[in-house]
Amino acid sequence: MNVVEFDVVELPATDHPEPGETAPEFTRPLVGEEYWADASLSEVVDDGPVALVFHGMDGSFPATYMWNEVRDREWGRRLQVVGVSVSTPYAHRRLIEDREMDYQLFSDPGAGLADDYGVAHDLDGMAGVTEHRPAVFLIDGDRTVRYAWVSREWPEFPDYDEIEAAVDDL
Repeated sequence: MNVVEFDVVELPATDHPEPGETAPEFTRPLVGEEYWADASLSEVVDDGPVALVFHGMDGSFPATYMWNEVRDREWGRRLQVVGVSVSTPYAHRRLIEDREMDYQLFSDPGAGLADDYGVAHDLDGMAGVTEHRPAVFLIDGDRTVRYAWVSREWPEFPDYDEIEAAVDDL
């Protein structure tokens, strides 16, 4: 059996939105199963609380693992789940189809939201290439952050049970 070896990389500290703070507003292409259109975070939270899930490039091992876990735990039955990554709308549509996801994904190819949310990850050995590090923010209808988790190393995944408990408190 081939085993893929990789180093665990400690990531620098972040300055991300903390619980009680207002989540930064933005407008980006929001990709669904059938189409995409520009949408703002405010428009999304108008429909109720949101789990805003930042992830690496579509198709990467961490993104695939995170979305399989979120899908299998059926978070979408409890609140809106919306992803964010640097991937294009076309790549997002493939990820939604391949992972059989009922979620929408914001496309942020310039990684501006990674900076705004303090979750930028400059890829080692790839000059000028930035992606989003794994992060989950639970945001209520007023755009108030109710829960925040941001990875401190790569790869690292959230405590999904802890997030579900925080969802219960929304």
